[in-house]
Amino acid sequence: MKYKSKEDFLNHVKTTFANENEFHQAVEEVVDSIWDTVKGNPDYVKYNILDRIVTPERAFIFRVPWRDDKNNVHVNLGYRIQFNSAIGPYKGGLRFHPSVNLSILKFLAFEQIFKNSLTGLNMGGGKGGSNFDPKGKSDNEIMNFCQSFMSELQRHIGSDTDVPAGDIGVGGREVGYMFGQYKKLRNEFTGVLTGKDTKWGGSLIRPEATGYGTVYFVEEMLKTRNETLDGKVVTVSGSGNVAQYACEKLIELGAKPVTLSDSSGFIYDPDGISKEKLKYVKELKEKRSARISEYAKKYKVEYFEGKNPWSIKCDIALPCATQNELDGDDAKTLTDNGCFVVAEGANMPSTPDAVNHFINSKILFGPGKAANAGGVAVSGIEMSQNSTRIPLSREDVDKLLKDIMVGIHSTCVEHGSQSDFINYVDGANIGGFIRVADSMIDQGIV
Repeated sequence: MKYKSKEDFLNHVKTTFANENEFHQAVEEVVDSIWDTVKGNPDYVKYNILDRIVTPERAFIFRVPWRDDKNNVHVNLGYRIQFNSAIGPYKGGLRFHPSVNLSILKFLAFEQIFKNSLTGLNMGGGKGGSNFDPKGKSDNEIMNFCQSFMSELQRHIGSDTDVPAGDIGVGGREVGYMFGQYKKLRNEFTGVLTGKDTKWGGSLIRPEATGYGTVYFVEEMLKTRNETLDGKVVTVSGSGNVAQYACEKLIELGAKPVTLSDSSGFIYDPDGISKEKLKYVKELKEKRSARISEYAKKYKVEYFEGKNPWSIKCDIALPCATQNELDGDDAKTLTDNGCFVVAEGANMPSTPDAVNHFINSKILFGPGKAANAGGVAVSGIEMSQNSTRIPLSREDVDKLLKDIMVGIHSTCVEHGSQSDFINYVDGANIGGFIRVADSMIDQGIV
């Protein structure tokens, strides 16, 4: 083998892709799981799958100029990382947020390879976006930016090439503006973006998919210990789509979510977030773009400024906000307080120290590439609907989503089972990797 050890390979990655800390973290987590699988397969060594799978097939960086409502000209950076197309067209969201940079998008695109593989659908791995911040911008300013962004992006995407979706900062409004510009420039109506409005080709249950899927995955994990969601106390971070719809499904299945958060702090409602209260949260976040602290004022509950919810005693924790929001100390606090299930609704929200603690504690820990794959699963279903021009009912999409999450759980169990424990991290990484690696070998050195 080219590399003497796992550490030797990781040092090579860090040297080759310098100053990309988030990407290094994502690679290390995967390689920790797959190292023995690669070493034990002569074809993986012969065809140098390790080097090839951590190197993007393409990465685009481009200028995005736009005018604000006062006629001032601004410039942002646009990105699209086309990481791996071994099992299908590149698939992954577009993120508009000031934190966006090459490292974060490469980590997200790399994770996407394995997440998409686990769904069983034919989707490769990609990610993109811009350091543009939609917050505080008018509809006209957002339209100007989206049209400028798509004027370049349209050169690199297509329904059988690369199919972006929404992500942080990119909802139905942004997808609509980008689709309109794509359609105008290319003179074609095609399923080039997912997350569209249902009136013009979107899928039902797309906004709900990641949150619902995370809860479906938790259900399957609980079954391995003859447990159900009924009566379980759940702490949830975030207050966007993923957190909202995770709460919605938790309530439906008899659990009691007690926290929500945003970048300013979190609320703790010991009586539980009810359907009525959740409706208020949706109005707060989707219509008014207000802070979660207003929930505390309205319902007379505690608000913890500048903190995350992992100090609250619970049975289940669902980090649904952003990367690295749950560290090793948080993980210890959770398990010390009796938490025995953690499922990542966000992408890589747990630091390596936290993940190691969960695994060593032998709790039920669902990594993001498995637990939050519901979003991209329904995006894949939307692609199928666009290809056939036949929309599916809400019930049909929900059933397909649940079936996919059950299938992902089965794959994790198959590849992650140990004598007294299911290592879902190993299971997800190995299961996702094998399908992609075998496909890469089948298709030659390209």
